[in-house]
Amino acid sequence: MTTILAIETSNEFASAALLRDGKLSFIDIPSAETHSEASLPAMQRLLGDAGIALQDCDAIAFGCGPGAFTGVRTACGLVQGMAYGADLPVVPVVTLEAMALAAAAQHGDADFLCLLDARMKEMYAAVCRVRNQAVTVMIAPVLTAIDAALLSDWLTQYPSLVLALGPGLGVPEAAASCPLVHARPHAADVARIGSQRFLSGQTVSAAEAEPLYLRNKIALTTAERALQGRP
Repeated sequence: MTTILAIETSNEFASAALLRDGKLSFIDIPSAETHSEASLPAMQRLLGDAGIALQDCDAIAFGCGPGAFTGVRTACGLVQGMAYGADLPVVPVVTLEAMALAAAAQHGDADFLCLLDARMKEMYAAVCRVRNQAVTVMIAPVLTAIDAALLSDWLTQYPSLVLALGPGLGVPEAAASCPLVHARPHAADVARIGSQRFLSGQTVSAAEAEPLYLRNKIALTTAERALQGRP
């Protein structure tokens, strides 16, 4: 049995989790709180409630993105510092994989079209297969415009896709016929995936941990906002 400490801060609904000997505990961090200030106390509280120290963990898992630039960077930096200090390995977990596992808990095993709001009229998208609580990425995450033609291509390739829709997004027209599950990245699912990856040796060192960025541009210019009729 393993002990995995996990954090997910890629969107406004941040969370921390501890998976120990098959028992899961977690803390949801209110969106009004600053992730950088609230995440470490949440993780420390989980350890304290379990009566263990950070050094008693086998690894630290984190939602590595894609997602909000500041949130993903916060999680990576925090995990790097903790893992380095406690000499622990790190397990990066793609946020869309965590979404797929959350969706499977509601719908059952399936191939999921996972969509997460990327702002600026764009979304992060991936196809993830869940079987027996194991997640396999079938189509790697991309940043794309909402209602992009590629969704139709994916649905042709995987005709039985179930839509796992993240917060803040409407159903794209191309996926309107898909069964729908509302899901979001959560540290509980990051911990579950992290445990599996740890046991199979899929870890990195603290120095090797890094966010998954799909967008270099994190804000529109004033001119671009004016063209979209935005202040």
